[in-house]
Amino acid sequence: MGCKRFVVQVGLLLAAIAGAALAPAAHGADTQPAATTVHIDGGYAVVTSQATWDDAGWKPVVEALAAKYGALVLRFKDSIDEVRPELARLLPRYCGIVVRPDEATRELVVATHRMTRKLNDDPYTDTIWGIITGYAPEDALRIVQETRPLAIRKVAAGTALDLSLFDQGIWYSEGQAGLSVRKGPDGKEQRNVGAADSTKAVVDTLNNEQPDLFMTSGHASEHDWQMGYSYPNGQFRCKDGVLIGVDRQRHGYRIVSPNPKVYLAVGNCLMGHIADKQSMAVAWMSSGGARQMVGYTVVTWYGFGGWGTQDYFLGQPGRFSLAESFYLNNQALEYRLEHEYAGKPQEVFSNFEMEKDPRIMGQAAAQLGYQREEPKLHDHLGLLWDRDTVAFYGDPAWDARLVPHNNLPWEQTLTHQDGTFTFTVHATQATGCKRPPAALLPYRITHATVRAGQELQPLIAGLFIMLPTLDKLEAGKDYKVVFKADQVAPAK
Repeated sequence: MGCKRFVVQVGLLLAAIAGAALAPAAHGADTQPAATTVHIDGGYAVVTSQATWDDAGWKPVVEALAAKYGALVLRFKDSIDEVRPELARLLPRYCGIVVRPDEATRELVVATHRMTRKLNDDPYTDTIWGIITGYAPEDALRIVQETRPLAIRKVAAGTALDLSLFDQGIWYSEGQAGLSVRKGPDGKEQRNVGAADSTKAVVDTLNNEQPDLFMTSGHASEHDWQMGYSYPNGQFRCKDGVLIGVDRQRHGYRIVSPNPKVYLAVGNCLMGHIADKQSMAVAWMSSGGARQMVGYTVVTWYGFGGWGTQDYFLGQPGRFSLAESFYLNNQALEYRLEHEYAGKPQEVFSNFEMEKDPRIMGQAAAQLGYQREEPKLHDHLGLLWDRDTVAFYGDPAWDARLVPHNNLPWEQTLTHQDGTFTFTVHATQATGCKRPPAALLPYRITHATVRAGQELQPLIAGLFIMLPTLDKLEAGKDYKVVFKADQVAPAK
């Protein structure tokens, strides 16, 4: 679910389309010494602003991240695009962007998406990135200092999800007052109907049960989450980095849930938008214990960016980390734009404040050349709207994923020898693919030549292979692509 009031507005807008100083070079590269480092195949780069670097409270966060991976630090003064030439030279597999919360804006998220697609000649994202921030430097430092992978076994959610993917957990309904479904340690699921106002119950779950994953949808803003989507319920709010549950009687319940977790605001409007230090996102990184977070910085009405990330992350449990799921979903989105809307403008949105200016969609449609509502218009605008506006917060190289499952609808393998790769998808059952089968490559490649499987129309880029036209699998059938590619030598 999402912010349905805006879905209606978008539909009306589409039906009535109306006419609607040079950046300085990147500051030097600083090498940070580290007694022990985490080795990353393909490299890691740290990007930060000059203001963050000059801040005595925040500089240690940058230094700790650089020391963790033995990484270079690239600094920018006014725009993250200033570091693009050096990132294009380095082409790191991962990029951690450390900024203070006042700099972790919607504009930074959009600029990061766009800049990281321009590090080489293809249109796909060239590094797996994440923005590292927090209400205070200490929150960001906790994110940086996480080294142990998170095996996600326990879940809590404010929206329905498949509890069979987890050892135990609970979800609270956003559509039916009082309904919750719990899976206990014995593996059995039980439906319960309790108080219509579930605020304290959700707070108690976070405070006492230490979930590894929390997921929400429904109405929200930068400053609150409304727990009921189609019925009155309480809210989550925040103050000075602390999440607070506020019930219908205006009783407040402080949320202190420090265990490391990931937070998916998959369907919420604006939850990923850090408008100021009193925003929900930084409170989740503080009292909420979130080490990684995915959320929209805009009003969401199309849903590809949020729910698509969930499809890779939960739909193929254990196959991809959260950062990888976010990355691959963005590439699947970009493929559709490149192949279904070739020749159309790609960056039509310069203003994303649809909550303030409802004319944005109509103006964008006119800019794209649509003169009336056409069948492809809704999807075209939706893909463009979602492409640059979903934020990933956290260290992208930190591994948080579900415990692997053995009964996935398809098995896949990627092997390589002497520059020849074989990607095989074996369907264990007849199934549809919500998101295209894909795999991350073990190292960065170039000059890929398909030797077998051309009929599958594989997408092969520097960091991944994807089968974007494969939307249905036949039980027992193998789908195989063999390709030859050169390894890109690491920059020095």
